Amino acid sequence: MSDAPTDPAADPADRPLVVLAIGDIVGSAGRKALNRVLPVLKADHQPDLVIVNGENAAGGIGINARSVDEITRAGADVITLGNHAYRQYDVHKLLDDREELLRPANHLASQPGHGYCIVERGGQRIGVVNLQGNVFLETGRHAFSEIDAVLAKIRKQVDHIVVDFHAEATSEKIAMGWHLDGRVSAMVGTHTHVPTADLRVLPGGTAYITDLGMTGSRDGVIGMEREPSLRKFVTHMHSRYEPAEKDPWLMGVKITLSRTERLRALSIEQLLIKA
Repeated sequence: MSDAPTDPAADPADRPLVVLAIGDIVGSAGRKALNRVLPVLKADHQPDLVIVNGENAAGGIGINARSVDEITRAGADVITLGNHAYRQYDVHKLLDDREELLRPANHLASQPGHGYCIVERGGQRIGVVNLQGNVFLETGRHAFSEIDAVLAKIRKQVDHIVVDFHAEATSEKIAMGWHLDGRVSAMVGTHTHVPTADLRVLPGGTAYITDLGMTGSRDGVIGMEREPSLRKFVTHMHSRYEPAEKDPWLMGVKITLSRTERLRALSIEQLLIKA
């Protein structure tokens, strides 16, 4: 896939915007991988914005205050979440207090937090929206109508919009990509922890990938130790899951956005890096 060139030494006003979107952080292996790899990526690519999904950062399920601080120190500008957003109670207050810590916009209004933020980078205003699928997940409100409502609120306030769609079904993610084509700059899928090979810029100018993958151990089963998963599949008996530690990788994408055309991506490039 062609990638628009970015020259870190160029005048920022003359180069495209660069966004790094990093797939679900899983446990301590994921946090360590992020800490090792993200500073190198930032030095190499000079991103204007780094978005990290922290859905499984604390012990493999949810995120806590300590993990929020660790991911932020590693270089994340915005942290997105998903169906485990509320599993760690000490993060509930942070969800209300930290503008750039997001939970899915279509969770219930009564639940802590908010689903989008707007950040200014390189003279451009970028909206970041967190959304959750309805298929196979318990989600408070309808994803498609919710994203339409959010875009109606923010479209006149921003130059670009990036959506993290945290969803189980590939069909729902692909449908959402077509629903948003030309209306947002990029839509990246998260949640299933397996990177897909369908990244592209859609005809309307929206960068798309069905799933970013995960940042964590490839030694287990989607980031968790393999033995409990094997026991459950073989015996149909529940086992306690713990995050795996060996063979950590960082997975995500680099997206370049036009500085002269609103809501238009120039390219999307996959990042699969052994940590």
